[in-house]
Amino acid sequence: MKQEGKTATGAPATLWDRTRQLASQEILGTALRLFTEQGYDETTIAQIAREAGVSQRTLFRYFGTKEDLLGGDQGRFGQVLTDAIGEQPAEAGVWEALRAGVAAVLALHDGREQALERFRLLHNTASLRAGWLEKRLRFQEELLPLVEARMGAAVGSADPRARAVIATAFACLDAASMAWVDNDGKGDILDLYDECLAAVRG
Repeated sequence: MKQEGKTATGAPATLWDRTRQLASQEILGTALRLFTEQGYDETTIAQIAREAGVSQRTLFRYFGTKEDLLGGDQGRFGQVLTDAIGEQPAEAGVWEALRAGVAAVLALHDGREQALERFRLLHNTASLRAGWLEKRLRFQEELLPLVEARMGAAVGSADPRARAVIATAFACLDAASMAWVDNDGKGDILDLYDECLAAVRG
């Protein structure tokens, strides 16, 4: 989770930063409540803005799309993932590096309850699920050069191993988050990821 009083870069937060963060959290909390109460597809941007006490224009300054109100900035998600994997030491194995990326992404969530509601909505809303699958393919392509290099394969080669490893990591994250939702948020989702990966790797 994000550290209080710090920006995304780790610098001390200004009053403007803190005000913006509080407004963002208020809008997110309102959106998640409405999505949970009446469904994602049935909730409009206008309704979220009205109940959060902001204009639609203000809401879109914080969140570019309706999907961002559920999963956060998807561009940031991909950047955090690739940065975390790229920052792992050269001697780290590919599975270890991918796990570091998964852990970094999971740390973006603001608390267990919000994370649980977000994953529950993601897995139970067809339109969101379809959107996530599309984004997942894009993230996998972005990770491919990093994983190829770490596996000793030529970047851009036709070697299928790197694609298989990345797809397995994402599938294990999906399985772990689904099990976590089914267990009503009990336990640690990263532990579940490790269990899923261990089962696949034998």
